[in-house]
Amino acid sequence: MTDDQSATTDPPVTADPPESAFNVTGMDHVSIIGSNIEDTIAFYRDVLGMSLVLKQPNLDAPNVTHLFFDTGDGRMLTFFVEEGRESNTGRLRTPVGGVHHLAFRYDPERLEEIRAGLEEHGHHYNEFDRGIFHSLYTTDHNGLVIELATDKFEIPDERRGEALALAQQKRLQAGAEYAKAEHLEAALEELDLPVKRKALPDAQSGAGGLN
Repeated sequence: MTDDQSATTDPPVTADPPESAFNVTGMDHVSIIGSNIEDTIAFYRDVLGMSLVLKQPNLDAPNVTHLFFDTGDGRMLTFFVEEGRESNTGRLRTPVGGVHHLAFRYDPERLEEIRAGLEEHGHHYNEFDRGIFHSLYTTDHNGLVIELATDKFEIPDERRGEALALAQQKRLQAGAEYAKAEHLEAALEELDLPVKRKALPDAQSGAGGLN
């Protein structure tokens, strides 16, 4: 297999803008059907530390409350909740078109604090080495899987897609099953970006750990 062949996929995986009807400029918010106000705030504000920045009636159904949480960078996670709607603590079954999990970034320097906070509030978690990421997995009060993830290397937000797309090429060239730290490191070097590896502990390899 040549380098050209190994870097080719169908459909193509690239950070280049596609030929499309138009281009969006970023994620604004994701909205989820939640349970009730109290349980939703108890997890997303009091455990994950997201500020509740807006609470108002759902404009399409005034009997439903719409909660807006700032995920930490100005992008919103919102919930439609109702008084008396019970939370579902069992694992969600995800249909086609459903949400498999939500992933949020964390500061690796606060990893011990994150572990302790989850344990203090009764949320069990699993921790995995995901190749180019280091991730913890837990569930919210409705059984929705929550991933807390950090890249193993510092990547400028505006270059992240470019770095991951090039790491994909490095993975294919190496014949690896999934992207690993060395592929991302090589991509950063080729892009002339600083190679700054984050201080993260060893963890179980995460191939097939979340289904």
